[in-house]
Formats: sequence, C-alpha cells, structure tokens
Amino acid sequence: RLRSLPSSSSSSSSSSSSSASSSSSCYNNNIKWEMRPGGMLVQKRSEDSNTEDLISLRVSTVSQLSYEISIDANSTFGELKMMIAIVSGIEAMEQRLLFKGKEREDKEYLHMIGVGDGDKVFLLQDPAFKELKLLHLPITA
Repeated sequence: RLRSLPSSSSSSSSSSSSSASSSSSCYNNNIKWEMRPGGMLVQKRSEDSNTEDLISLRVSTVSQLSYEISIDANSTFGELKMMIAIVSGIEAMEQRLLFKGKEREDKEYLHMIGVGDGDKVFLLQDPAFKELKLLHLPITA
C-alpha cells in the first residue's frame, strides 16, 4: 500500500492518488528483470554497465605462476574457478582459492567478500586430488 506524506495544501488527496497510479504503472510496465548466476532475480542492468562491472584479478600459485583474469565483479568464486581452469589446466573441483588469507567457498560472491579490481587471489591445488592423480599415473620401467 502506498502512503503519501501529509501536505499543507488541500489538493493533497488528488496529487497522492495520481502519484499512486503513476508509480504502480511504473512497476508493471517499465522494469525488466534478469537472473543472476546464483539464481537471484534482480532488476536488469543497462547494456553499458557491463564493462564497468569487469574487474581484473591476479591469481598466484605456490609454484610462482601467475594468471591475469578479467571477470564480472558479481561472479562467484565457483565461476572464477571455472575461468582459472581454462587458463591453468587445474580442474575447478581441484582448486582451493584464498582471498585475504581465508579459503573461499564456491557460492560466495566476489563483490560481497570485497574483491576488487587489481586484487590478488591465491590458488592451491587440493592435495587429495594430487594424490589421486599420482595413483592413476601409468608405471614406466
């Protein structure tokens, strides 16, 4: 229910009814919606805002390798892992990502944790997967 602030003029009832009808039509006709990667329904962003949401991250590894990745700031760490898998060859499920000294979960959003343009993310390969790969290597004489 819409409420208007009391006005000192006597025309407040007519102005509040007209503002209520115009604002309700605004909600019904002009708003476009989009589904975010996490499944949240939000108001659609304008086309020109897409480039503003891209951030560049430096992903570093124990072996001193470094990858530069551009990603949407509204992405999750799981989506970042998929991009890292493309450039590093380490499958997403084998990756552990650290930001500000803490391991991050796949469902956490970059922007909600405070990841910004130029920040550094540390990549570790999960030791359990390393051992499994070693067990399946062919034995050579």
